[in-house]
Amino acid sequence: MMAGTDSTEASFGGIYPILYAFFGPDGRLDRAAMARQAAACLNAGAHGLAALGLATEVAKLDLAERHQVMEWLLEDVAGRVPVAITVFGETPAAQSAFVRTAAAQGAAWVILQPPQAERLAEPELLRFFGSVLDQAPLPVAIQNAPQYLGSGLSDDGLATLCRNHANFRLLKGEGSALQIRATIEAVDGRLAVFNGRGGLELPDNLRAGCAGLIPAPECCDLQIKIFELMARGEPGDEAAADQLYGRILPLITFLMQSIDQFLCYGKRLTARRLGLGPVQDRPPHQAPTAFGLACLERHGGWLPAFD
Repeated sequence: MMAGTDSTEASFGGIYPILYAFFGPDGRLDRAAMARQAAACLNAGAHGLAALGLATEVAKLDLAERHQVMEWLLEDVAGRVPVAITVFGETPAAQSAFVRTAAAQGAAWVILQPPQAERLAEPELLRFFGSVLDQAPLPVAIQNAPQYLGSGLSDDGLATLCRNHANFRLLKGEGSALQIRATIEAVDGRLAVFNGRGGLELPDNLRAGCAGLIPAPECCDLQIKIFELMARGEPGDEAAADQLYGRILPLITFLMQSIDQFLCYGKRLTARRLGLGPVQDRPPHQAPTAFGLACLERHGGWLPAFD
């Protein structure tokens, strides 16, 4: 059974698929593909949607493209579910400006990433995030993923931000269920914690007290079913959730060997399920191999087209 959720967690819980960036043959963002992806997630019952994180290859997008992805997603969702927008920027001023735009366009909450050009030590990172939090007009999460982003905060650092900033209400973690449980305990339930990692350990993350997860869309329909089984908690639901998780575990394990592998093959599986044409990659990228595609087919070929 999932750990009990407080009112903060209940407000922000569920599976929030984070969109891939699909590009056309001309190298520009593909509007039709992005709309189809958002629609598939909504049709699958997503509790929210997200964009502009690692799955969206945010570091490869210029500022205008980041604004475009956000604008398209909020237009496509049209208020049906909450939208979380990741904020990429090298200065507090740049991130604060993007947060204000996200709020004005209707985002429900934002996720701050640490700056990438310079790896900040924890005291500097606390000041960086604190400056953005001071100006943010909506709830804020932090993506705490030092293994992927190069810097992050300790549990003590997260607890400090909780004490000092009332609008710091969520966390986007990228760690094991054991690590996430320790973080949840350290912040004493003051944050609605979402994990990522493509949905690895999904049932155990929910048992650890996560409010939800932010995976990419390739198998989000099944992850949504797992979440709802765990949330419902009727006899047999937990066992059914574990069984369904077991079906997608080989796929998630294959994809999550690295961010580059996840982007290369996860996007291709999502494109197939969406009925899109060949995936156009934006450099730098990992190129698919015949063996990799065979692995993808073995682990994910059984998944049908999205409804």
